[in-house]
Amino acid sequence: MIVYNPKDWLSATFKLHKSDTFKKLLPFLILIAIYSWAIAFLELEYLKLNEKSWVKNITIVHNLLGFVISLLLVFRTNTAYDRWWEARKQWGTLTNVSRSLSYKLDAMLEGDDKVNRSFFRKAIPLFAETLYDFLRSDYTKFMLDENEHPELKALDNKRHGPNQVSTMIFQKINELYKEGNISGDQLIILNEEIIAMTHLCGACERIKNTPIPLAYSAFIKKFIIFYTMTLPVGYVFSIGYFVVIAVPFILYVLASLELIGESIEEPFGIDQDDLPIDKIAANIRKHCHEIIQA
Repeated sequence: MIVYNPKDWLSATFKLHKSDTFKKLLPFLILIAIYSWAIAFLELEYLKLNEKSWVKNITIVHNLLGFVISLLLVFRTNTAYDRWWEARKQWGTLTNVSRSLSYKLDAMLEGDDKVNRSFFRKAIPLFAETLYDFLRSDYTKFMLDENEHPELKALDNKRHGPNQVSTMIFQKINELYKEGNISGDQLIILNEEIIAMTHLCGACERIKNTPIPLAYSAFIKKFIIFYTMTLPVGYVFSIGYFVVIAVPFILYVLASLELIGESIEEPFGIDQDDLPIDKIAANIRKHCHEIIQA
């Protein structure tokens, strides 16, 4: 995710960022400009049509469809942003849950219990790291070199990483309860945090694995293409060869809204508009190490 100054209009207006839709749409804008010129030449120079032709009445249809397409695009971008913001809230909650679990364990464990403290310092942020890697790839990677905790080394990179880590944390907490290191009430308190982590994982998976329905996305794209392709047919009588500039600009505005929706509806990728979940996971590790003193 790129960090920028939202109040800097000059940079936002004239600088072409990697996520700028203009570069992506440039080939289509050139094609539609050539197409618009061809339509204008055909109607004005070859067919010798004038303003009395019935063809100019197609602009009435454009006026009606313009309102419809605006509603569709507003709904499209709002839906995509809701997915992006929901993902950000889930990772913000994961940060709080990790901190909460850390300071509770720090208070419950004995000060000289170096082994268990060291385990939870590594295991709690490991959940966020495996979730981050799971959401950005088809499998989970574990980069662990610690020899003092064999259970961490036993994680299988072919299985669901976050599930393995949460199971491992609960098993360790349950062992502490059986050994009498924590009470039953404390076990219930810690169990609530593990459940919250599982719910967060499921919510992120729901966002990742449930894209916008294909029929809806495809319909908007077809609507935009056919709408802009018919614009020169009627408007050439009122603005002439200016359609070569006007129609590509309309396509740029409409298609940009669709591209923006596509970009932010998958918030766990590596694009500049996606969430910095790698940095959030790194902050969780930093905070857990600060809270649980080994």
